[in-house]
Amino acid sequence: MQDKPENKHSNAPVWVTGAGGLIGSYLVKTLSAKGIPVRGITHREIELTNCGQVMDAFVKDHPAAVIHCAAISSSVICQQNPGLARRVNVFTTRFLSDIASDIPFFLFSTDLVFDGKRGNYQPEDPVNPLSIYGETKAEAEQYILSNPRHTVIRTSLNGGISPRGNRGFNEEIRNAWKAGKELCFFSDEYRCPIAAKLTAEIVAELLEKQVAGIVHVAGGKRLSRYEIATLLAGIYTDVKPLMREGSLREYKGAPRAPDTSLDISQTEEILGHSIPGLGEWLQQNPNEPF
Repeated sequence: MQDKPENKHSNAPVWVTGAGGLIGSYLVKTLSAKGIPVRGITHREIELTNCGQVMDAFVKDHPAAVIHCAAISSSVICQQNPGLARRVNVFTTRFLSDIASDIPFFLFSTDLVFDGKRGNYQPEDPVNPLSIYGETKAEAEQYILSNPRHTVIRTSLNGGISPRGNRGFNEEIRNAWKAGKELCFFSDEYRCPIAAKLTAEIVAELLEKQVAGIVHVAGGKRLSRYEIATLLAGIYTDVKPLMREGSLREYKGAPRAPDTSLDISQTEEILGHSIPGLGEWLQQNPNEPF
């Protein structure tokens, strides 16, 4: 990672794409609370695969920066329609990066660019995605990093309250439990879950610090899928947590990465403080909707 040249402040807004999603909605709130002009862009407002529509809005707004959250993030949808996944996750990202070549541009990527064979991945580790989703994100990353002003934010499972109530991993689990569905959680598949509110706060700080390159933004504790579910079962006292412990050995389907935990030590050094694990964050923020 490296520091970007300092930019002059302006009243131009920061663009946040995917503002109707989980992380994007939190970013709009966080930047606004900091007094930073922001324009949250939703799919309904601007079709990002429509280059003419995007360019017209870009020329009109002259944004100060772009934080690109919009994506097809469902691995299932990406596997079923790789052409659509590449059009949205790669083509749109490249176009936005090109027209934003002279301003800060943050791309939200994923820990699933790694194959999960060892875990605790550092930003400079080589990628080896196992899924179409991971492949599209890895390709987009490579293009973004060709511009020394631009930034790749790799994150893990994000939780919180999304505008539609179904975008956070925690919302998916809670909705299933509320519907009376039993879920299987693997005890040998690991991620570094984080609250989307915390992700937004960290990214806002990174934007203010003008940090470029690859940055890992994830929870400070590696948890198995089963440990994550157990944590949620303890806070969702209004639903019956129907769950059982399972193993990747019993899984049949598209390849899954067993351990995509991220090393966040470089990020913590930039921030000057540690990033809590999800359990710790929930304890510290008992009144925060999640």
